[in-house]
Amino acid sequence: MSTEGGTKAIIAALLANTGIAIAKFVAFLITGASSMLAESVHSVADASNQGLLLLGGKRAKRKATPEHPFGFGRERYIYAFIVAIVLFTLGGLFALYEG
Repeated sequence: MSTEGGTKAIIAALLANTGIAIAKFVAFLITGASSMLAESVHSVADASNQGLLLLGGKRAKRKATPEHPFGFGRERYIYAFIVAIVLFTLGGLFALYEG
């Protein structure tokens, strides 16, 4: 898959997850169901992940500099790693909170 196609897929997922998060939060406000709140938080976390991946992809496209002669192409892997850490941390904290 080309990087352009990957970026389009990430943007589509970001928009979809944002819309889903809003819909789930509205459902929580209407029903008061805690499961809808949990699902809306989950969708916000997914959208945040796509945001971090977009940021990593954008930063990875920067041209090489004298300080970084091979460029920044591998920076996207750091952002993917950050996404994984955030997911595990938020999941663990939410599990501790809910008991």
